[in-house]
Amino acid sequence: MSAVARDVPPAELASYQSVVRLILVHPLVTERHPFVGALALVRRWAPTLARDLDEQLGYRLELFEGGARLVRVLDQLDPEQAPRTVTGRPFDRQRYAYLCLALAVLGRWESQIAVSDLADALAAEASAIPDLSFQPTLLGHRRALVDALLWLAQHGALREADGSLSAWTANPDAADLLYDVDLGVCAALFRPARVLQHVVGVGSLLASAEEGALGRGTRRRRAALRARRALVERPVVYDALMPLDVRHALRTPQLREDLERLTGLELERRREGSALIDTSGRFSDERFPGQGTIAQVCLLLIGAIGTRLDEGEVARLAAPSPAEAEAALERRIDRALPRAGLLAELALDPAAEEGLAASAWEGDRADAAAAPDEEAEGAGEAEGERPRWPLLDDGWLRQEMERLRREYGRTWNAILRADPEGLLETAIGAMERMGLVLKVEGGVLVLPLAGRYRDSALDIQPTQARLLLSPDPRGGERV
Repeated sequence: MSAVARDVPPAELASYQSVVRLILVHPLVTERHPFVGALALVRRWAPTLARDLDEQLGYRLELFEGGARLVRVLDQLDPEQAPRTVTGRPFDRQRYAYLCLALAVLGRWESQIAVSDLADALAAEASAIPDLSFQPTLLGHRRALVDALLWLAQHGALREADGSLSAWTANPDAADLLYDVDLGVCAALFRPARVLQHVVGVGSLLASAEEGALGRGTRRRRAALRARRALVERPVVYDALMPLDVRHALRTPQLREDLERLTGLELERRREGSALIDTSGRFSDERFPGQGTIAQVCLLLIGAIGTRLDEGEVARLAAPSPAEAEAALERRIDRALPRAGLLAELALDPAAEEGLAASAWEGDRADAAAAPDEEAEGAGEAEGERPRWPLLDDGWLRQEMERLRREYGRTWNAILRADPEGLLETAIGAMERMGLVLKVEGGVLVLPLAGRYRDSALDIQPTQARLLLSPDPRGGERV
């Protein structure tokens, strides 16, 4: 029997599970974020929440005066877990920089601050950083700062007291805005996993950096934690994209029992992988299928992909190994590490820099050497037996996008319709976030989950597309 929620009365289990889902979707809960009353719910169940989230996921729940923060653990880099603007666009480097500098300024300020004062302080901080500046006279700089401030306000760090942010954006010489500052929330927002001055590669921010020579029982527990974390953090978990020990953990009956009791969701297990099924659509920051141009284009593309696969032979490509995919992403990010400022004392010489690029591989080699038992158990799942998924090249995708634009473009957002390349890139990005495709050099791999939606039908109206048919419940076996 599962130890999850062991002190929760049966009549209140559903209520407890809804709070678990709440804190997993919104790791920072304040008096007003994500809604008024959410913090009271978290505080009511705080002791049980803290125990279950620690035991099942390795996450730490922290309460402070103005809210609650779930300190999560990342096992793999996830480019989708990024702050987004109010229009849904992920932050670029400039907005990330302004967000971090704004938090630094707010942490040294009083309980109120004017946007003009914040802008002046941020300009001074930015001028001390090579290749970064903030000039309040430039509209692009002001808009980038506004996106950071709106994100902080959304999460409860700032609250408008007097004035207008839009008026300041339009004319900072004639308007201003006074914010109330919640210093507790500001402190909770910036919680790096390591002292950043000591970070020599992005891989050192991941949980795997903590693992060394571990006993077999500890390795199994770590693998179980990683499996549970993957299921609550991702729309779908494909076995082929997970390390071998995590694949074994995903198949255990105890994992299913624990996660279903913790979240109140059904764990669906298929030949290709697993997923937590949420029919309400609230256990995610992005619903699919959805409304709007992007959702319509995604479904149309999936239908076209299904037709293409039915028409004849399509090239297939082996699924990338987890180590290869992770190492490649780490190397790309590590190329942007600063070589001056906070990291100057590290004085990376050429030999150390080569070690930095190679460090992403070391953890996998160490894990393989330390886990002979798991390797022996998975001998039948050798590297050469990874699944081969259909590959569609960029040329076909662009051609199909143009066809869809001619046939259905009248119903799309005019700005998106005018940029088919950008619309295709955005749609592919959305499909990748949902686990429907995987971007590779020169095209995309079609993943098994896409088969669940290939028979969905769209009723094209003058202003919108509406999903008529339920997704194909047979799922991945059809691709």
